[in-house]
Amino acid sequence: MQSLRIACSKNVVTTAIKVALVVGTVLALINHLPALLENNMTQQNIWQIVLTYLVPYSVSTYSAVAAINATRETAGTADSR
Repeated sequence: MQSLRIACSKNVVTTAIKVALVVGTVLALINHLPALLENNMTQQNIWQIVLTYLVPYSVSTYSAVAAINATRETAGTADSR
């Protein structure tokens, strides 16, 4: 439950959105630029682009939660010495 709270925190969400916008845009352009330029987007292309943004958002969120939890565990171990 604590991890969910961290994942929904303002700092984690803001950072994940920024990462998703940058990485997702670069990947979407690399993978779908011809279809975008020709205005030839299919429903499949659109779903692929949505996933292209969702993946970096998820990875960034997961990494932030893991790092925060690891830092807290390390701090807790140091306190118990």
